[in-house]
Amino acid sequence: MKIPFDNSYVKLPAQMYAAQRPTPVQSPTLISFNQPLAELLGLSGDPDVAVFAGNEIPEGASPIAQAYSGHQFGNWNPQLGDGRAVLLGEVVDKDGIRRDIQLKGSGQTPFSRRGDGRAWLGPVLREYLVSEAMHAMGVPTTRALAAVTTGEDVYREEVLPGAVLTRVAQSHIRVGTFQYFAARQDIQALEALTDHVIARHYPTATGPAELLDQVIERYAHLIAKWMGLGFIHGVMNTDNVSIAGETIDYGPCAFIDGFHPDQVFSAIDQQGRYAYSNQPGIGAWNMAQFATALIPLMPDQDEAIEQFSAAVNGFPDIYIKAWKGVFAAKLGIDELHEDDTALIKDLLNTMATDGADFTNVFANLAEQNVRDQFLDRDAFDAWKIRWEARKSPNAAEIMAAANPQVIPRNHQVEAVIQAGREGDFALFHDMLAAVTQPYAALTDTTEKFARAPTLNERVTRTFCGT
Repeated sequence: MKIPFDNSYVKLPAQMYAAQRPTPVQSPTLISFNQPLAELLGLSGDPDVAVFAGNEIPEGASPIAQAYSGHQFGNWNPQLGDGRAVLLGEVVDKDGIRRDIQLKGSGQTPFSRRGDGRAWLGPVLREYLVSEAMHAMGVPTTRALAAVTTGEDVYREEVLPGAVLTRVAQSHIRVGTFQYFAARQDIQALEALTDHVIARHYPTATGPAELLDQVIERYAHLIAKWMGLGFIHGVMNTDNVSIAGETIDYGPCAFIDGFHPDQVFSAIDQQGRYAYSNQPGIGAWNMAQFATALIPLMPDQDEAIEQFSAAVNGFPDIYIKAWKGVFAAKLGIDELHEDDTALIKDLLNTMATDGADFTNVFANLAEQNVRDQFLDRDAFDAWKIRWEARKSPNAAEIMAAANPQVIPRNHQVEAVIQAGREGDFALFHDMLAAVTQPYAALTDTTEKFARAPTLNERVTRTFCGT
């Protein structure tokens, strides 16, 4: 396979990364290859398992591990970095967008912090399914190009099969990347990074202040999209916040089944910091950390603190406007009125009281049997009368484009992982086909993936992708 690399990050100051080759594996086998994405990237030839496993370095690659820091659950960690990932290089796709190609689970790096640098099969399958589903639902996201098994075991609490994911992103630069150099007072690297990000992602920005404004705008809209799908990222640390405004690092992520605004799935989030309802507030907090990292670049730092604080304080207004737009579309309303906010919130409150299935309520809102999702059907019927009076004449068309029929249900992802551990990837491919056509009418093949879990099937805890 030929990959048309055009690498730019390696031209930045050397302290921003470590040259690092992936560690070869024993006997790699291809699980899945994303042919449409490969075509977008301009890749030619048959998929090369040896490349996707890290056993061979393709011509033109400049493999590196990137340096970054981050706040993890609010606690500062000055030294993180790519502990189990290697960036092979960059390509410019057919749309003119520069994209990274990265191997995740490809062995130890200087940033591994005593870890083995490997990934086991479960997180690889989860990220492949969820990231491709998110792309299909119109959410900015990293994507999956390929997944391979390694033929080697990974040792965690138990012995698990190893795997490597090939991930594609507009870049892997994070808020934590800026924090890394700001904390070290490395102004040269911070300036170079800022110039690189502006040129690569925000070419209309004229400096750090406008960069901050535009990142805030993009990030607020991203979180609004998450909320509209009932998606919980699970670990919104600053090292998991993409400067490009993409969803990145699918660790203990999950989609809500029975709705509750304080839902938490992550097994490591004991205090609920990253609960569904907390995501907008954490988004603003993360932008405050980004703003802080940019302050050293400003000639008048006192003035910059005031200006940047105002920008961060504007995050909620940007988010709320985006959130209203997302949920208005889900209700088939094409022109928002002031009272529509109450209409949206009243439905969500009724859903939360009764634990109604988030995805299926919106997907079937116009159907008579949707009221079966609710215990207090009279309350829902009263709400529906108000909604019928407000929805647009073309509501069915608007709603069909805003409400997926199929999402990567947690219990079904777990079933895919269990089958994969036994060497069976048929269910993975069936589910991938379903979640990448989320707005299509259900068929006999895809209907099972739209079904909410029974009480016995519910998954209440997800784990970091280690």
